[in-house]
Amino acid sequence: MGLRGLRHAGRVECGCAVTGPGSELEAAARVRAALVGAGEVTEIAMFGGRKFSVGGTMVCGLVRGMLVVRVGPSGHDAALSLPHARPMDFTGRPMRGLVYVDPPGWASDADLHAWVTRGLAGAAAHPTPARSGSRKPQA
Repeated sequence: MGLRGLRHAGRVECGCAVTGPGSELEAAARVRAALVGAGEVTEIAMFGGRKFSVGGTMVCGLVRGMLVVRVGPSGHDAALSLPHARPMDFTGRPMRGLVYVDPPGWASDADLHAWVTRGLAGAAAHPTPARSGSRKPQA
């Protein structure tokens, strides 16, 4: 298991700042460590941050210094009741099932692990994305 399939490991491809103790690079390393044993993890640099997926479904990500977690629609309200969590509004409109967690909310390894565990549960409840070869042809 572990990090098979990991892309972009150890390289800066998102243009994020990489200096200081709270750097994106350090945060990505912490997320990778929290995902060890979760299955086949894929990491992709995108939208000025990083996305971490297991089995093809996004679990969590890092963007603008925040942790993004897929908690799923059923876990959304409970996640928002936790300290430092707020609706994900990347597009200007809140996206149900995804939350931002400000850095104090995942500063400790235990807190980060708890959020990643919520993300794994949210990803498990999310339908697997259709593979490009499985789509029906358009009429």
